[in-house]
Amino acid sequence: MTLAPWQSSVLERSVQALAEGRLGHAQLLVGPPTLGTLETARALGERLLCTGASEQGLSQACGRCKSCLLLAAGSHPDWHEITFEDNPQGKKRSEITVDQLRALRDKLQLSAQLGVAVVAVIHPADAMNHSAANTLLKTLEEPQRGRYLLLVADSLSRLSATIRSRCQRTEFRLPTSVASLQWLQEQGVDAARAGSALQAARGNPGLALEWLQDEEILPLREQVRTTLQALAAGKGKPEETAAKWADSSQLPMILEFAADYALEQQLAAIANGEATVKSATTIADWFDRANQTRKLLSTTVRKDLMIYELLLRWSSL
Repeated sequence: MTLAPWQSSVLERSVQALAEGRLGHAQLLVGPPTLGTLETARALGERLLCTGASEQGLSQACGRCKSCLLLAAGSHPDWHEITFEDNPQGKKRSEITVDQLRALRDKLQLSAQLGVAVVAVIHPADAMNHSAANTLLKTLEEPQRGRYLLLVADSLSRLSATIRSRCQRTEFRLPTSVASLQWLQEQGVDAARAGSALQAARGNPGLALEWLQDEEILPLREQVRTTLQALAAGKGKPEETAAKWADSSQLPMILEFAADYALEQQLAAIANGEATVKSATTIADWFDRANQTRKLLSTTVRKDLMIYELLLRWSSL
């Protein structure tokens, strides 16, 4: 597994802590998924189970020992990954359930079959329901030697303070723009495209690369910005735009870009000394409404009417 520099540094610190006996049984990795929190957790879990890496002084798993080969085959008996399961209708659940955590608790009480360790990766840990979180808490409060829980979360606020306090925490921060640009160029992106994509992704190199790999995303972002600029200038019709957006399979992304553009406009107005308390409050309210509309897309509300109201408000700002 090839890790980005900011992921490698997290792994190296964790392996150093392991060597010095400071690595806790519960690790919490927090940050945007596009920064590779899950990939780093998996790399750490693989290293904890590897029997060859410690002998060679490697930060990453050796890839050749029996444990690594079983992991590569997806059949390691001491590796457990907990994430969204299918419901009886065959659709992915939106939360991690108590039954999943109870099953994991039982597995963690068994001896390691390969005699090294037992590793469980839970992602996204902030999607556990209340009962699941309580079950996990009991497991965290009764640590066992050679058992490692690696929690991956997008947001700390959705995890209870008690769970957070039982874990060693690593928060993924955005790398410097220089490091991000260099990494993007190492992925084969030319400097000009890397710079513009990184700016669009607000300094997140993983997100920038994701958008660059999908040829529709960045043009869509520019299209949303152009549309909102036209509506603000009194050009175009909110009802036509609402109908078009509501029909798009990219609607969640459209609304995300719209909210980002509103925030960008507000920050620019503040920086230029043009913002008033009233204008700042109005834009902030529209930003919140755009994000709320995005959250409601999975409900039975009329998408076109929600978006029309949103764009009507934008036109009158």
